[in-house]
Amino acid sequence: MARRRHQEEHENHERWLVSYADFITLLFAFFVVMYSISSVNEGKYKILSQTLTGVFNQPDRSIKPIPVGEERPRTTEPDLSLVDEDVTQAPQDSLQSISESITAAFGDLIASDQLKVRGNELWIEIELSSSLLFSSGDALPSDAAFDIVEKVAKILAPYGNPVHVEGFTDNQPIHTAQFPSNWELSAARAASIVRMLALDGVNPSRMASVGYGEFQPVADNATSEGRARNRRVVLVISRNLDVRRGISGVGSSRAQPDNALRNAGTQPAPSPMVQASQGGAVKSSSPN
Repeated sequence: MARRRHQEEHENHERWLVSYADFITLLFAFFVVMYSISSVNEGKYKILSQTLTGVFNQPDRSIKPIPVGEERPRTTEPDLSLVDEDVTQAPQDSLQSISESITAAFGDLIASDQLKVRGNELWIEIELSSSLLFSSGDALPSDAAFDIVEKVAKILAPYGNPVHVEGFTDNQPIHTAQFPSNWELSAARAASIVRMLALDGVNPSRMASVGYGEFQPVADNATSEGRARNRRVVLVISRNLDVRRGISGVGSSRAQPDNALRNAGTQPAPSPMVQASQGGAVKSSSPN
């Protein structure tokens, strides 16, 4: 019986390619990880850093509600250098003082048409381009937004006038998990500014936020310039609470200082001074 010849196995001289391919794959993964670590969102990092600083430096935070989301510690003392000395004046005078202080503090942004101040005897409006405050399609404040809102808060904090913040978008649709439509985006942006104002010393009970989405444009959405004008945030400082309610119902761009609003309320802008009651509790004279 013939013996079966053992077939010699062919020696593979390319086995090193397997190890080489593994090495290249690991090297690629290493560089991806290093790149992701080096790419830090400065806005989120700043918010996290300031939040941790506020938590460990403010012992009274433990008795207050825990905030949800990114936060920045509030400015406890308003900068009175940005505000006229007499803050207990008549309502229309306080509005004029706020308007003059905003104009003086933001002359460069007003000159570049990125910030606008307008108003009448019942309310004033501070209009900010959304590009100053937020990235496209996002409601997370940018680094520049913190500086701008902090300046505004220092001016508003000593006064008792009601404030509401309006958010507007252009007509470009958005559909993300966080913002299913422009309604949510505009409302989230307005709420972000309100929260920042509160953290920077403005009494939260004075404030409200509202989002109007794309439905109150001030320019033609057919052009990029018009869409940029429509993407805005407006801070409305009212003479009193009734005026604020009347404006927020229709939006500041549609409200008119008619007789109904002039006669809506008689209460003056409350004094910003905080007084201690006889029982030792601290209370504010603001009715809002």
